[in-house]
Amino acid sequence: MLKLAVTVCLAISAVNCQCFYKDDTSKKLDPEARTLLYKGQLEFTLNLFNVINKAVPDDNIFFSPFSVYHSLLLAYFSSSGQTEESLGKSLQIAEKLDKINLMTAYKVDKRSRLLNNNSDSYEFTSANKLFTAKELQVRKCLLDLFGEELETMNFRDNPQEAREYINKWVSKVTKNNINDLIPEDGISQSTKLVLANAAYFKGVWASKFPAEQTKKQAFFVSETRQTLVPFMKQKGTFHYMVSDDLGAQILELPYKGNDISMYILLPPYSMKEGVTNIIANLTPERLSAVVEESYMGREVVVEIPKFTIERSLPLKEVLENLGVGDLFNGTADFSSLTEQKVIFDDAIHKAKIQVDEEGTVAAAATAIFGFRSSRPAEPTYFKANFPFVYILYERPTNSILFMGVYRDPKK
Repeated sequence: MLKLAVTVCLAISAVNCQCFYKDDTSKKLDPEARTLLYKGQLEFTLNLFNVINKAVPDDNIFFSPFSVYHSLLLAYFSSSGQTEESLGKSLQIAEKLDKINLMTAYKVDKRSRLLNNNSDSYEFTSANKLFTAKELQVRKCLLDLFGEELETMNFRDNPQEAREYINKWVSKVTKNNINDLIPEDGISQSTKLVLANAAYFKGVWASKFPAEQTKKQAFFVSETRQTLVPFMKQKGTFHYMVSDDLGAQILELPYKGNDISMYILLPPYSMKEGVTNIIANLTPERLSAVVEESYMGREVVVEIPKFTIERSLPLKEVLENLGVGDLFNGTADFSSLTEQKVIFDDAIHKAKIQVDEEGTVAAAATAIFGFRSSRPAEPTYFKANFPFVYILYERPTNSILFMGVYRDPKK
């Protein structure tokens, strides 16, 4: 069915001065820019997943690394000096990828997504905005480069009206799935900048689950606690593998169109830290081995939970642990955007997923046995009835759009 998420960074003002370079035209176009953008985005995604899991080790997780990354890209384009350097490292932007080439790759990716939007197969929408205070004097070069992303707001005179406007923009992009993103105290008269990204996905399974086969079964939250949840079931031909490197059984559930798939990574039932080990061992190379390997389809009996999860993340703390430098400090330098001083106050991320027989408005899955353990295991039987990792992967761009951990149906 569908998947969505939103990231917002709130900023407050204070006095300072610079565009990208003394001569932007001195930078030669790099044909590998878009590939480098996707590579850095993937590395950032996996690092972010690890940090989030450490922050909430016992809870369900669902977020859009794509949304977080693109929101931070706007901050990166606006930054200079030490702030730019720290953000660049955190975002895994290649040293050879200057801002001109990164911006070009960003624009090309944006245009190509607009062309694919509202396709017959699936829908994925991503929108970025820099909401700036009307008194903030944005440098002309940024106005020229990011005219579509920039919008002026009257934070000083009408902070609540501005908050409601931004929340309505988010709600519209996400088809009313993310509402009230910014809380009542999230914007004040001193707010100078809100960087926002909203992402939405709706996909239909290439092979739907027959509704009549959905039945309540036990989900094993731990060795001592279980709870009943509706499980969807089908038998069909799917890509399935066992990865020793990741310590997981892996099942691919493609959406109609086959550009985007959900991958479910199921650890052995006997391994208490199985989910954490998968996340810690998930590198770009190991993920590539999963999504690029042309392993044979085989007949698999699949049983996964039907569920809906909505989550907010402590994103400011997470990003600081990820190494974004002085992004939230008074020393932050955003002189590429404005000669005035801008200080980021907070970061908000909210995501929602719904998985049912038709497809995804959010998604997840689990298995009932441990592979290569003392339990009898059928390699063609995939039952996700204990904690697992799930990923929504876009194959043409090698991008993870959404990802999460399903640990506890009651949370």
